[in-house]
Amino acid sequence: MARFRGSIAVGLAALVSAGCEPDEAETAGTGVAEASAAISWGGFPTDGPTNKNTPIGIALEIDQGSGVPLKVRAGQRVFIDQIDVRAAIDASSDEGVDGLADAGDFASLDWDDVELEDESFVGQANSDGTFTRRRFFRGADWMDKPSFFLIEQVDQNGHVTTFPLLVGTGLEQLRTPLDSFFIRRLRAIQWTNDCQSMDSCDGATSFTEEALVELRSANGSSPSFKLQPSTTALRVRWTLKPNAPYTIPVEQVAAPAYDYGFTMDLAAITPPAPDGTYAPGQAVTFQFTLKDGAGNRLHDPGVMPSYADFLAGNIDSGIQYYRALAEPYATYYRRKHREKQLILAVMGPVQNNRPLYDVVDINQSIDFATGVVTAGTQSDDGIYAAATGIPSFLVLFGGPAFWGLPSTDTWTFTLPPDCAPGTYYVVLKGRRSYLGQDIPESKVLEIQVGSPVHTEPAMTTGPCTSCHQEGGAFNRILHGLDNRAACTSCHAPLSFELEGPVFVRTHFIHSRSNRYDAPLKKCQNCHTSAAGIQRTSKAACLSCHTSYPASHEEAYGPIVDMYVGGREESFQQCATTCHTTHPGSGL
Repeated sequence: MARFRGSIAVGLAALVSAGCEPDEAETAGTGVAEASAAISWGGFPTDGPTNKNTPIGIALEIDQGSGVPLKVRAGQRVFIDQIDVRAAIDASSDEGVDGLADAGDFASLDWDDVELEDESFVGQANSDGTFTRRRFFRGADWMDKPSFFLIEQVDQNGHVTTFPLLVGTGLEQLRTPLDSFFIRRLRAIQWTNDCQSMDSCDGATSFTEEALVELRSANGSSPSFKLQPSTTALRVRWTLKPNAPYTIPVEQVAAPAYDYGFTMDLAAITPPAPDGTYAPGQAVTFQFTLKDGAGNRLHDPGVMPSYADFLAGNIDSGIQYYRALAEPYATYYRRKHREKQLILAVMGPVQNNRPLYDVVDINQSIDFATGVVTAGTQSDDGIYAAATGIPSFLVLFGGPAFWGLPSTDTWTFTLPPDCAPGTYYVVLKGRRSYLGQDIPESKVLEIQVGSPVHTEPAMTTGPCTSCHQEGGAFNRILHGLDNRAACTSCHAPLSFELEGPVFVRTHFIHSRSNRYDAPLKKCQNCHTSAAGIQRTSKAACLSCHTSYPASHEEAYGPIVDMYVGGREESFQQCATTCHTTHPGSGL
């Protein structure tokens, strides 16, 4: 199949790029065979050290018609792992996203049939006390049809230096083995920036309309090409805008200080008891090390760069911190892969693992001495769950006065006295962006608390690998983590982001994605037993369903949030019998 996909790419490249072959001057003395060898097809590179012949996935970004400059190791073989394209305009009246058809970089596209799909408010007030409403639009003809991006290497004179790459958007309604990317999201968003409340935008005068292309998680490193010595830019031609190519400046770095790739070491430096256990109530200290694929440290021992260094772009190793202030994010609909948090969490015992239903307000749940946020407790949730940001949440949310403080690679968690015995997970997750490569990574460490007997989580869903393969494999998307049981601590419902729990996000994403090709009514596609669908709440039901009966609206309130249906009450248990025979579930 990979060879077949490559053959199609070659054929399409020949058709689309007629007249775009490399200049004779560029290939003189190299021969056709050598120039053609600059392109190759194959699977993913293996983990570990890389060299210039290792295919490296790179992320391309085009904003408002301009390519964001890119640095890449000189002479590197690369494939296209992400493409982000954005066009936006401001408006003073509520016109939906109609203005994008008249002005901006996407005005020439076919906007027929665009429709409002979902809407919700941002869960946190703006600095001036107003609120922001998001409306998400899909269905425009340009969003639903397949298109292609042709990527050419060009020199300082705009001459093509080697044969191009061709990648496609695929179809909205169909996922095939020939898709270039596992994730394909094309949509438009209207932001109402000055709503008077979370219930009304009457009188609003500040609107932003934007259109987005999000292609990411390549289904393999095919095709790839080597950067030619004379290449100074990538010219990106989109078949929906064939006469308006984009240019992405490229700087080739001859001797970078680090390798590509991302690995993590994580260890408990507090020694356990002779039987290998830690005691309830004990303070346990953990230390991590972030490394590149060759094992080189990305930071000095004991110290992490400050948040101010990150914001100023002064972390040369590519370590990423939380980008909360850089741009807005919305689960499924807008660029969650660019949020890039670095977090360390502890949770357990894993045999009690389950979603957290109590809404977490970080201001109320944070320990102001340690910066650790407690999301779950043994008494209320049956599981201890706590996390710290790196840098600390106290630093991240403390403002400029705190951002210059150095951070650390060593953190202490005090296990509560009532911790139940069993296996606990210590989870580190983060993202690295380095010389064009943007990849996630996670590490899970197991410790024993109160008992040396190893315990296992009892998952009520799975398997996911029937769909999540190649570029969609869990070790390549999300947080680079294929242990779903290790997600609980970080994925609690947050007061400013109620859709945090994994069950909410999974329901929402799969119910909105037209590329999910199994019947949504058949719960057994994911759930392994009837017990897995017993608990009912607005969050459980309305993260998947987009409506419910009028009798439910009268009893439980109208749907006001696309993710969980309501507000914080959405996680309360509705009943104990509603879903024992869920229609069509097969369970």
